[in-house]
Amino acid sequence: MEAPFSPPPQSNVTSYGVMALAIITLEVFAGMWINSFIICVLCIAWVKKKTLNSNEKILLLLGCSRFWYLCFTWIYRFLSKIYPNFLYVQTIRQLVRSLAAFFNYSNLWVTACLCGFYCIKIANFRNSFFIYLKVKIDRMVPWLLLGSEISALVIGIVIGDLNETLQRNNITSTYQGNFWEVSLRKDKHLLSSFLLSGFVFTTSFMVVILAAVSLLFSLWRHKRTMQTNSMKDLSVDAHIRAMKSVLSFLVMYSINFVCLVLTIIYATKKENIMALLIYLYLCAFPGVHSLILIFSNPKLEKALLKIVASVKCEFLMK
Repeated sequence: MEAPFSPPPQSNVTSYGVMALAIITLEVFAGMWINSFIICVLCIAWVKKKTLNSNEKILLLLGCSRFWYLCFTWIYRFLSKIYPNFLYVQTIRQLVRSLAAFFNYSNLWVTACLCGFYCIKIANFRNSFFIYLKVKIDRMVPWLLLGSEISALVIGIVIGDLNETLQRNNITSTYQGNFWEVSLRKDKHLLSSFLLSGFVFTTSFMVVILAAVSLLFSLWRHKRTMQTNSMKDLSVDAHIRAMKSVLSFLVMYSINFVCLVLTIIYATKKENIMALLIYLYLCAFPGVHSLILIFSNPKLEKALLKIVASVKCEFLMK
């Protein structure tokens, strides 16, 4: 997404800009299709069963957050490159920025909830507090999701207001004589916006790291126990595959966190190749990770394979 603190860019549609927008568009629409698939499958299951388990509730909300995050990210990117004059309209600019920020923070919080849920459900520790969480986690999930959405909404609105105030200060600074006072106000709002964004990025990242490392340790310890007791190779192989999956996600999410932090650093700078590479990764991550979640969930994987099989049959019949 275009740095939310920068002023609306001037129109500068070059072949380089068009190619970058085309790549981002492909990533965004692929990610939106993948997440809409998750939403549709889980909503159909919800209608049939009249209920969803905790894992499915988290996945449904995560799919919705990522779908709309990608949608508003692309809208802002498209307008900033093709129709930048639309972003001079305060209502449109503030609405798109606030919604993109809200769904971005919602995506981060819900991802952290999903990692924490998997850790508590799968990991095996004898700590009394961990055992208590394992028993109560299903009742806690709806409240955790509600708290995540309220938190994301509040922070999104606050940052949207700070960005809009900063935008007005940028415009006002060209007309006012007291540049020192205007500069101080701009720095104050910029710092507040950076701190709030950094708080969300860092907190969600720490939850993911703690949950993933704990799960890795539990899986590794259980694998060692099975090998010592000469249990079946299939069980050991399954634990090794699970460890590789968690480790790969940990690497992906760590890169995602670094890119999010770099968006803060590059927010006040003119867009360059490094900033573009950051946006390309941030737009690719929601779709790639959701695809991994599909293949790690039997219900979603079965539905996807059924669709692929039916499409393949129709293609062969033609």
